[in-house]
Amino acid sequence: MIDLRLLREDPDRVRASQRARGEDVALVDELLSADERRRSAISRFDELRAEQRQLGKQIPKAQGEEKTALLARTKELAEAVKSADTEQQRAADDAQQLLLRLGNLVHPDAPVGGEEDFVVLEQIGTPRDFAAEGFTPRDHLELGEMLGAIDTERGAKVSGSRFYYLTGIGALLELALVNAAIAQATAAGFTPMLTPNLVRPAAMAGTGYLGQVEDDVYRLEKDDLYLVGTSEVPLAAYHMDEIIEAPQLPLRYAGFSSCYRREAGSYGKDTRGIFRVHQFDKVEMFVYTTPEEAEAEHQRLLAWEKQWLSSLELPFQVIELASGDLGSSASRKFDCEAWVPTQGKYRELTSTSNTTQFQARRLNIRLRDKEGTRPLATLNGTLCAVTRTIVALLENHQQADGSVRVPEVLRPYLGGREVLEPVAASRA
Repeated sequence: MIDLRLLREDPDRVRASQRARGEDVALVDELLSADERRRSAISRFDELRAEQRQLGKQIPKAQGEEKTALLARTKELAEAVKSADTEQQRAADDAQQLLLRLGNLVHPDAPVGGEEDFVVLEQIGTPRDFAAEGFTPRDHLELGEMLGAIDTERGAKVSGSRFYYLTGIGALLELALVNAAIAQATAAGFTPMLTPNLVRPAAMAGTGYLGQVEDDVYRLEKDDLYLVGTSEVPLAAYHMDEIIEAPQLPLRYAGFSSCYRREAGSYGKDTRGIFRVHQFDKVEMFVYTTPEEAEAEHQRLLAWEKQWLSSLELPFQVIELASGDLGSSASRKFDCEAWVPTQGKYRELTSTSNTTQFQARRLNIRLRDKEGTRPLATLNGTLCAVTRTIVALLENHQQADGSVRVPEVLRPYLGGREVLEPVAASRA
């Protein structure tokens, strides 16, 4: 959530941010009104309590009619204090609920617009010219079936649409990707983490995933738990309700988890293969740092993502997302999109967001330095979303005979294999 003091001092800035997001600007005035009611209720409560305490000192000294009047007033005050306390709590709850609906402040350098208004910052690597090489590229599913690596038919039979099995070399390829990604993150100073896949509502709400994207979240109502769509959630909540000493920062974690998404609103999109699925594994970078260092850390996260994709020898582009495509928590977001030959376009593989102090305020995570305690900053960045990375690897490194060249960075994790060969017989 944002700082209420900023809202009071510069409401036009918050209105402009809401407008850039395409969100309800009237929410700002509703929140200002609720905050004023809250502060008035607190003031009224404090006044009544002060009078109550003063009467408590006068009554033992009073006599006769004066004491009777004071006792009568004391009874009136008790009811008034109770009422003021109720109003104070109601006003505080109203303000809090409105505050939780307000998105993070959009970074002033973020482009304004919707999903299609992103800005391409750079393109790295050159897509292959398959026509010049003399063959038409196969898509990742055809290649995966030839390699004995992907089985979507049985995935659908067992679990429904958008589920799959990774088999044989497909399973080994996932493990290779995860191990190589964790190795890079560890070398960069991240602490590897295996995180819970189920979290309580406070963790999900605290990271901002129970607002705009709630329809994409799986909930276990009987247990009041949520399946995570990213390990960002348990990593962000790891230090919930804690104070971290400034010299400990930055804290950098690389979380591996399975991720679960309903993919609500994606009907008819990417239905073939494993690009858009309900369950996948991912290595996620997460950082706690000072607010002053957050922007520089954001650039470092992007650099680590670029290093990863370059090591996989994939052609990709870096884009900055527009304000209306940021989600509620991010102030600024960069995506790295790999070229997918059979689609003839770049598709998202990694993303990194600067959420500034937004999540830390919601999760009550603070730093302590010489100036006192205050909310710290959090950032996140996908290093390897496995299924999408497999899609890009198979299509970009395929050969005319259906084999797939293995990038050097993965060979040590695949027993030295330089090429993945098609299997001799199909799975029966």
